[in-house]
Amino acid sequence: MPEIHWDSTLYNEQHRFVSDYGADVLQWLDAKAGENILDVGCGTGDLAAKIQESGATVSGVDASADMIELAKQNYPTIQFEQKDAAVLDYNREFDAVFSNATFHWIENQRGLLRGIFKALKHGGRLVAEFGGKGNIKTIVDAIENAAKQLGLEHRVISNFWFFPSISHYATLLESTGFEAEQVWLFDRPTKLVGEDGMLNWINQFAQHAFVNLNEEEAEAVTDLAVNILKPTHFKNGEWTADYRRLRIKASKR
Repeated sequence: MPEIHWDSTLYNEQHRFVSDYGADVLQWLDAKAGENILDVGCGTGDLAAKIQESGATVSGVDASADMIELAKQNYPTIQFEQKDAAVLDYNREFDAVFSNATFHWIENQRGLLRGIFKALKHGGRLVAEFGGKGNIKTIVDAIENAAKQLGLEHRVISNFWFFPSISHYATLLESTGFEAEQVWLFDRPTKLVGEDGMLNWINQFAQHAFVNLNEEEAEAVTDLAVNILKPTHFKNGEWTADYRRLRIKASKR
């Protein structure tokens, strides 16, 4: 999986919907006072702070140093640490592990789940939501179409996300020792902020697609992809991204 350089300011200003939608996942977590909870891929710390409001003790980890720095500034009473989620080194410390919009960036899923399993106490639970099968398919198709029209299709990468089906992920969970209790794949059309919403989304979340291009080529592909998407994805002054999410709840029995 590529190393992603997150623009924490752009993320906070233009893509707060990530944590806003994630607040709904907290219902599945159902955090209790006194619990010890780990937020994997905590970003700028907004959801960790919401979990803390339950009275739980929360720790947050994220691969991005910029995100961790902003989280520490925003929520100084929560412990945040830069860590690779695929190589967590905890041992039966947490009652629950929570994650939102992170797992689809991680290639080593078995390493991720093994680390989470080890981090949980016996009877602990994992609650997570991330991109599922078919997520942002039209955006990926538009980037590929634009690259092809510009003769750059062999240098654009579009398969670096992990968007699994229900059966695939349930099997992964069970092969790691988890009991899969709930797995839900659903459409969630997502509004993007402003007239440049799709442009900003591609620049923030799909930057690795263009690592083999120079700046001028990357800009040309991005602009053409946005134009391809505009007739169907830009209505009444708003952009919409075709998100599909996979939400899971699993336990360590």
